[in-house]
Parts: sequence; C-alpha cells; structure tokens
Amino acid sequence: MSGFPQFLNPGPALWAAAIAVPLLLVLYFLKLRRPERLVSSTVLWRKAILDLQVNAPFQRLRRNLLLLLQLLLMLLLCLALARPVSNNLLKAGKRTLILIDRSASMAARDIDGHSRLDEAKQRAKALVGTMERGTAAAVIEFSDSAMMVQPFTTDPATLRSAIDGIEQTDRRSRLKLAYQMVEASGASNEPSQSGQSRPEVFVFSDGRVADAKELKLDGDLHFVRIGSDQADNIAIVSMSAKRNYERPTEVQIFARLANYGSQIVKPMVQLSIDGQSIRVASAVLFPESWTDERRKAGEQESEPARDSVEFSVELDRSALVKVEQMQKDRNALTADDAAFVVVPPPKPLRVMLVTGGNYFLEKAIQSLNLKDPAIVAPGVYESAFKQENNNPGRFDVILFDRYRPRQLPPAGSFIYFGVVPPDLKLSMVMEHDKPALLGDVSVLDWKRDHPMLRNLSLGRVYVGEAVRLQVPPEAEVLMEGDKGPLMALYREGRRTHLVVAFDLLQSNWPLRVSFPLFMSNAMQYLAIGSEMDVRQSYPPGSTPRVPRSDLQKVDSQLKRVQLDGPMGTVGVDVPPSGDFVLPSMDRVGVYATRPPIGHFEQLAVNLLDANESNLMPLDHPPGDIGTIIAGDEGKSRMEWWWWIIAVGVLPLLVIEWWVYTRRVHL
Repeated sequence: MSGFPQFLNPGPALWAAAIAVPLLLVLYFLKLRRPERLVSSTVLWRKAILDLQVNAPFQRLRRNLLLLLQLLLMLLLCLALARPVSNNLLKAGKRTLILIDRSASMAARDIDGHSRLDEAKQRAKALVGTMERGTAAAVIEFSDSAMMVQPFTTDPATLRSAIDGIEQTDRRSRLKLAYQMVEASGASNEPSQSGQSRPEVFVFSDGRVADAKELKLDGDLHFVRIGSDQADNIAIVSMSAKRNYERPTEVQIFARLANYGSQIVKPMVQLSIDGQSIRVASAVLFPESWTDERRKAGEQESEPARDSVEFSVELDRSALVKVEQMQKDRNALTADDAAFVVVPPPKPLRVMLVTGGNYFLEKAIQSLNLKDPAIVAPGVYESAFKQENNNPGRFDVILFDRYRPRQLPPAGSFIYFGVVPPDLKLSMVMEHDKPALLGDVSVLDWKRDHPMLRNLSLGRVYVGEAVRLQVPPEAEVLMEGDKGPLMALYREGRRTHLVVAFDLLQSNWPLRVSFPLFMSNAMQYLAIGSEMDVRQSYPPGSTPRVPRSDLQKVDSQLKRVQLDGPMGTVGVDVPPSGDFVLPSMDRVGVYATRPPIGHFEQLAVNLLDANESNLMPLDHPPGDIGTIIAGDEGKSRMEWWWWIIAVGVLPLLVIEWWVYTRRVHL
C-alpha cells in the first residue's frame, strides 16, 4: 500500500523548469534576419524568395519532433531534480524475523517524549499487524548479546506480548550474534513449510553497533531506522580514580566529557562523596562532529575547549564517589550523565620484622607509626606457622634481615636485606656452594619514577659487600650498582618480593636521610597493593565472579546472596562448592551484595561508551547489509530520480540523437 508521492527538492526543480523550458521554446521561435543583396535575376532564387515571408524575428511554431523530444527531456530532468519519493507501508512476509535493539542508546527520549525502544516496539507491533493468515514471525532482542524471546508463531497476540516484554538495558550494541541466530533460523526453514528458503528480516535500531565491520548476512534484510537527527547529548565518556602512593589518603579523580550536539555547551560537573556534593568544576565542550579547523575557529570566537575535569580529595575511609554533569536540557540520554567509583578504605599496615638484631631497621619500623609491629627472631618466625593466631600470613609486609626463610605465607609482600629466598627465579649467583659476593659497590643509577624511590637521592650510597643477583627478565631492577643490580622487585603469583642485595650494616645507607624515606615509601607501596587501588567499575551486563575464599570470610554456610541495585533486588543461590557468579547488572548505577561480601560490598556500573552516547542514527544499514527504511510512520522510502534518468532520460537522449542525425520529421 503506497502513500502520497512526495518531492524532496521541489523548489530548485521548479526554478530550473521555469528558466530552461521558455529558453528552449525561444530558440525555436527565433529566426535569423537575412541581409538584402542586389541580384540580376531571381529565377534561380525562388526558394530564397519564399523564405522572405519568414524573415521576421518570430514565426508560428510548427510541428517539430526534435522540439517535442527536447521538451520531454527537459521536463524529465527537472522532475528528477525534484527527487520524487514514494513511501510504502511495512508488510510482513510469509516468515518474518523481528530484531529489536535494547542497548543503551535506545533509551534516548528524542521521539515525542518517549524512548527509541518504545518507538521500535510500536513499529514492530505495526508490522505484526500486517501479517496475513498462515504467515509466521519470530522476535529476537539484542544488545551486546542476543536472545530469541519468541520463536516462530502465527499468533499476532503472542508476538505483541513478546515485543511488549522487551526491557531496556544500558548494555552496548552488537549485531553479530543476532545475525548468527538469523542464519540459524533461516537454515532450519523447510521450503515445504514456508515456501521460501529464508525469512525476511526487520532490524529496529538506531544502528549504533560496535561490530558493523564483522557483520555478514544473506537474504532480505530491512533496517528500520529509529531516532531523530536532532538528538543532542552530553556524556561522561571516561573516568578514573586512584590513590596517591605518596599520600595514600589522597584520591585523585579524572573524568572526560563529550558533546554530541551541534552547539558549544558549558556544563557544570559535580563531585559527590556518599551522596554529598563536595566540589564543582566547569567544562567547555565543542561538538564532537566539528573538524579541527572549526574547533580552532571556535576557540578564537569564545574560549579554549576543556573536555576534562580533575578532582583531588582526602579519603581515609571507604566511600562512593560520583561525578555528574549537571546540564540536563538538550540532553536526550541520562545513562551517561554520571559515573561512579567505589573507593575502599586504606588498608592498615601490619608489618613483621624478622631479624637477629639490627638497630637501624628496628628504629625505622618503630618510627613509621605502625599499629603493633612485630619484631621477632628467625626461630620465632618459623614456629609461628604452627600457631593460628600469630601466623605470619596475617601480616601485610614481612622484612627478613640477613635471614633466608624456609617457608613463606601463600600471599603477601616481602623485603629481603642481604639474602634471597629459595626457589625463586630471582636468585643469588652461587660459587662453590656459596653466594658470590661483590665488594666496594657504589650506586650507579636508580629508577627515579618508581613510587618507592621517588624524590630520593641515592648517589652517595656505598656498599661494602653485596651478593650478586641473577635477575630474570620479568623482574624490575630498581637500583643499579657499578658492579651489578642492588635492588630488584619481582612478582610471583600472589607474592611480591623486594630484594636488597646488601646487608644494611655493610653500607652507609642507614646513616643517610633517604633510608627512612625509602622505608616509608616501601611500606606504603607493598602494603597498598590491590587493596589501596579503587575498585574498577564494570560495564553494563557484567556478571562478577565471587571467589569462594571471599564468601567463606562472611559465612561458609551461606546459601543465598541478594544483589540490590537499579534493577531492584535479585537473588542467586550459592553452589555448595567453588566460585559463584552474581546476576547480570544491566543498568548503570551502584549495586550492593546482601550480606556484604568482601571486595563486592558495592559495585559500580558505568556506561563510558562514546559509541552509545553518540545518538546520531546511522543513515545506512549497519555493515551496509540490506535496505534502509526511514520515516516517522514506519514506511519504506524509495527515491525515483535514478529510475527517471535510467528509464526515461537516457533512452530519450538516444532517440533525440537519432532524430537529429536522420532528419526525421513529423
């Protein structure tokens, strides 16, 4: 069923016709005025005498085939310039697959106050309404995954119910899996049942898919374009937070914003801690669609662009940090207005020193304001493994002064002075079953940008005797002597080893100001580990895996865990053994486990996706597969200008050339 014809470019076509057609007619009206000449006789000039009657500037227009052809050509070209289009209502085929996008960008409310997903549902249900008796359809929902919510059925009511049941998510959009499901559905079709080898496919989406280059699909596909070209949006596209190694209570927050509109905007960005506004910063965002030249001109007209904000706050406790852009007008999508990060509290340092007696190390440990540091002899350390309350595994950092331990806790950080533990790739070079020694070593260089050695001056440190280290490629040399490495950092599974190749009593380092500073930096760096890092946010759709060890710290007999968040409360049964997975977190926001599970008490889910935040619908099918269907009423649009040129203009040009060369007349 066709609608009324429309013209996309009527004005220029009318002007062209008004100018070109009269000019063509004037050329046929005008005749050359012949000059008068005196001749002796007119017998031989009878034809010229006959032509005297048409010497006037204008003559009566006579029948002329060439003129008619040229007029028709002119009118067809003007008609093609007007770009006529026809709209055809969508109609379901004998077997139809309906794919509906429910990704984050489909939540944009840019169509008469309702979301793109609502619009897609309405158009899909209108398509279902065109099904004829005996035809069947199926419904697939997709975001970064795909699921068939309704297999093939001939019942329109069941199809409409399945379409209404599709829920909005904040996930990213990918079509590859959905197209694979389409291929599987088409391959399973029996010609005797459907009368055709493959179903017709209708994709209701704005086309903002991340895997367009990976798409492949055979068959009839119609991309129903959803969304407005005028949907402006301001988005937070990246966010990071970290603790300062030198000041563990200081948290530095960075966020970058993007403007997917057509005008310069200057939004205010608010930092909140546990729901309380702390600070506000401003940004100047140029449209992302602008070229470099246009941005330079914009900076000259107004002010330089500022698309990022930074905050620094003191946090000595756990906190929920929120960064939010506050300009809500000209902003069609809300899922990217805010981003969250969970900051765990600084971990208190628990330190053990294993030594036979070292004044400098003991004073350094006591000066660090640690809570109940343990200073024990080597024998006490080895026997402590048999005591549950004093097990060395409960300490964050263990220092070994000239003592090579026979056993280590399964996880933790360890510092060695003058020794290297056994069974490490980082080892001592042995000569005649004894460690090879280096004498009279001076510090040649050190890694100045490392948190443990930052702002330290080590150029005047001298070592009387040091062991020769064999450093594997994966280890990091922090201090280099003129005869070999003097300090190296090596990570092995859940253990971190810091090896100092010399005995402090065999050097002048304890007498220099850099030594207590190094001890403070090293304690913070090693004790912080992953506990001092902020917890990274999850993308929508994540299903975090909870280790069994974290669950046992709460209750080894726990049978069920609940996840509270923007989607409400969802429960999951805990398996009797092994790790378990939390439910899918499909919406942005903050989730919490109940009862609280260590490392999973709060979980932040952020969109942070420039592709989803850019709300401009594609003007072509994703992957350039199939045909595009546009229009606010779910109609397929077909432009006829190419057909006018191909079927009308080109053949008439050939006929006009033949008439001209053959002198054909009416």
